[in-house]
Amino acid sequence: MAKKKKVRVDMRKNRSKPPRERQWTRGFQEHGFAEEAPTTGERVRAKGDLSRRRTIIQDETPGANANAAAGADMPAVDMSACMPGRVLRVHGLISVVEADDGRSFRCAVRRLLRTLATDERNIVTTGDRVWFLPAAGKEASAEGADLEGIIERVEPRHGLLTRASRGREHVLVANVDQVVFVVSLVEPELKPHLVDRYLASAEQGGIQPILCFNKADRVEPVRYQSLLGCYNQLGIPALLTSATSGTGIAFLRARLPGRQTVFTGQSGVGKSSLLNAIQPGLGLRVREVSEVNQKGKHTTTTAELIKLDCGGWVVDTPGVRQFQLWDTIPEEAEGFFAEFRPFVHLCGYPDCMHTHEDRCAVKRAVYRRQISAARYTSYLGIFAGESAG
Repeated sequence: MAKKKKVRVDMRKNRSKPPRERQWTRGFQEHGFAEEAPTTGERVRAKGDLSRRRTIIQDETPGANANAAAGADMPAVDMSACMPGRVLRVHGLISVVEADDGRSFRCAVRRLLRTLATDERNIVTTGDRVWFLPAAGKEASAEGADLEGIIERVEPRHGLLTRASRGREHVLVANVDQVVFVVSLVEPELKPHLVDRYLASAEQGGIQPILCFNKADRVEPVRYQSLLGCYNQLGIPALLTSATSGTGIAFLRARLPGRQTVFTGQSGVGKSSLLNAIQPGLGLRVREVSEVNQKGKHTTTTAELIKLDCGGWVVDTPGVRQFQLWDTIPEEAEGFFAEFRPFVHLCGYPDCMHTHEDRCAVKRAVYRRQISAARYTSYLGIFAGESAG
């Protein structure tokens, strides 16, 4: 039996700032700014920023909480009563979890987990491996829709795809091996800087990327060969695809067996259409791009983990309008661009940022066309912390 230990953890604040004292105007009229003005009430126990901490029980096993959700300290669970499973999708406060025996449970999240202080929008996301407690009297039900439970713990993660959203971390999916970034050549139009930001996020999350330039049946393929060559030279598989003509479908189908793959991209680029072509019969909903603004209509509304007949898993994610890297400082930006590495040590300054310096080898390589000017522009955007979309 694993040893237990007690630790103090931070909880989400009830409010970031205390509310303004009431009757302040009346108190000023009576006492002005005099220090001897009577205090109507004092709290012995601090509120707000100082009060949200709690003691929980954890496993003492080394690494038990390493890489846990959002770095949060996870409580210990009774493994004799709980069951392991994987989150298939999240609908608001309810997560659909598939147990190891194949049964699906509709699970709420334990309040302790929901109130832990984290940088994430949600403590549980699609792809998470969790421990959940089946509801009493529900675990033996024959109807899958009636199975319920409570998520008690989120296991350590790997292979994260994240972005920044309103000052917090939005984890799109967890525990995946590779990511297929789907970008459209037309409707919506191609955005190379968004592609480079996608690749940086894959590098950040430790996921193998694949680039799909979709809707190839509606363009002249020769015009995009240099773009494909640029990424293939960097060791990033890049190909033209089309759900209509079948271009690239065989290549994608061959890369999916035995892997956990997430398909992501903007709304309307054709993620669900490609998945329907890869495995006929999935029946994922698709819609046409808006004729008004040439943008997608958010047909897919939640990330869902889907089991393929070939043995792998795929995640179909909702489209994103803007994509900004999470928790990245400017000095890390050069690490996302492999073509910079042969030139970094040639720069005239050890702390060269490759932006304004006069003795910068990277800028010199861009001038000599040894580095793509478009990729360098993407670097400047990431360095400045801008969002793309």
